[in-house]
Amino acid sequence: MNRRYIVITALLLAAFALLGVSVLALMHQFTAPVIAEQARDALNRQLAAVLPPGFDNDPASTAQDLPADPRLGGAGAVLYRANQAGKTSGWALRVVAPNGYSGAIHLLVGVSVTGEISGVRVLTHKETPGLGDPIELEKSPWILSFNGKSLLGLPPKGWAVKKDGGVFDQFTGATITPRAVVQAVHHALEYVAEHQAEWLGESK
Repeated sequence: MNRRYIVITALLLAAFALLGVSVLALMHQFTAPVIAEQARDALNRQLAAVLPPGFDNDPASTAQDLPADPRLGGAGAVLYRANQAGKTSGWALRVVAPNGYSGAIHLLVGVSVTGEISGVRVLTHKETPGLGDPIELEKSPWILSFNGKSLLGLPPKGWAVKKDGGVFDQFTGATITPRAVVQAVHHALEYVAEHQAEWLGESK
C-alpha cells in the first residue's frame, strides 16, 4: 500500500508540475506580444522626446547596432532613424557615458540632419540623489541646455562645464556627472557628423 501510495503521489506531482509548466507557457505565449508592444511604445516615447519633431515613421523599428567605439561608450550603442515624407530627418543614438561619478550613464542623443542636437535624455544612471541626478529632466531642466547646439555653433572648447572653460553649468558638489554627460553628447555629435553622409546614402 505504501508503495502504491508513493507511486500515485509521484504521478500526481508530475501531473501538477506538467500542468503548471503548460499554464506558464500559455501565459507567456499570450503576454509576450503585449509586453513587447508596451516596450516598443515606451521606446518610441523616449525617441520622440529627442528626435526632430514631425517624423512619420516608427523609429523603434529602425534600430541598428553600431560597431563598438570608445566615443559611444564601447559596445552596445544603437542608432535609430527618423523619417519625414520618405526622407531622413534625424537620428537618435543610444550611447553610454562610462565615466559618471557612480558608474555608467546611459543616454539618448537626438541629432537633426542639419547637425543640431534635437534633444538629449538620460535613460538610466546611478548618480547620487540630490547631487548628480539633476541630469534627469524630472529633477532639472539642465539636460535641455544641449538643444540646438552643434559642432559649427560651438567650438570644441565650449563642450565642457564652465569650471573647465565650457558653456555648460556644473552642479554644486557634483562636477563629474555633468562633465561625463557633456563629453558623451559631444562625442555622439562628432560620430554623427563623421557618418552622416554614409547614413543618408543608405536611406535613399
